[in-house]
Amino acid sequence: MNRYTVRTAILEAVLILTAVVFIAPLVILLSVALRDPHGEAGFLGFTWPLNFGNLSTAWVDSAMGASLINSALITTTSVVLIVVVSSSAAYTLARKTQAWSRGLFYLFLAGFLFPGQLAMLPLYLWFANIGLVGSPVAVIVINVGGFLPFAIFLYATFLRDLPREYEEAATIDGARPTRTFVSIVFPLLRPVTGTIVILTGLAIWNDFFTPLLYLSGSGASTAPLSVYSFVSRYSANWPLVFSALIISVIPILIAYFLMQRFIIRGFASGLKG
Repeated sequence: MNRYTVRTAILEAVLILTAVVFIAPLVILLSVALRDPHGEAGFLGFTWPLNFGNLSTAWVDSAMGASLINSALITTTSVVLIVVVSSSAAYTLARKTQAWSRGLFYLFLAGFLFPGQLAMLPLYLWFANIGLVGSPVAVIVINVGGFLPFAIFLYATFLRDLPREYEEAATIDGARPTRTFVSIVFPLLRPVTGTIVILTGLAIWNDFFTPLLYLSGSGASTAPLSVYSFVSRYSANWPLVFSALIISVIPILIAYFLMQRFIIRGFASGLKG
């Protein structure tokens, strides 16, 4: 039998401390969101009875329902376009041996070097000139363009380690390059696709600045903007802010738990897909 050693005790203590660090913000979030202004503060700052009315008030006053739909539309469309465009572009760049392909790959990587703030004003003026300020289309275009260098880099790196025997066999059988990519190569990219979907999806769903810049005053609010609606210039209604924050987090948590099995399977399968 394994003995309980000092090393085991230290590891358990570290894990417990880590769990407390991660759970503490959630406890604070719940205690403030369910706070009753007329209640008496009790254990861990919770007021009794709990005021679940803050959740319904936050839902109605911030028009959270429409905001969640807009966030889901923007996030889903952006992620799908990022995956489709970056995977096909990376496949071409990784499989072509000409000098232009390597140069174009490094050109995409240059997107990592330039902060997005440099293009903020020119992009806003350009979208204003073509009448897209106030439209979710502008936010989607910004998201896709901003995450393309990151996604292309991950896909190209993964593809360079991917054996070409599958593609060569498909070519011998008469498959065209497009069919080879869709039917043979892309299914093998499940691990890196899962990574890109998770990272870009979370970032786009939680993005505050881009929707604030392009959607303010248009009525096409997103979830982070609805949360911000309870913050004024000189004060903030923190129970409603935290209640709206809880509501805005629930859809992305549900999506993650529903996709968790497929994501883990994709990572575990590797190139066996």
